[in-house]
Amino acid sequence: MAQVNPAKFFTEVKAELLKVTWPTKDEVIRLTGVVIVISLIVGAFVGGLDYIFTKAIGLILK
Repeated sequence: MAQVNPAKFFTEVKAELLKVTWPTKDEVIRLTGVVIVISLIVGAFVGGLDYIFTKAIGLILK
């Protein structure tokens, strides 16, 4: 079994995090808005399908 050295692990983690290209504040705000808008669109679409299928099943079983 390999020995785990916590100090070496955290040193490597820090080195990898320094390589990351972090988004700017404007990018984070813009992309968060995109995620919210797409989530609302998908939610409305799924909700609409649910409503339509509920009414269709109600008519079929009536």
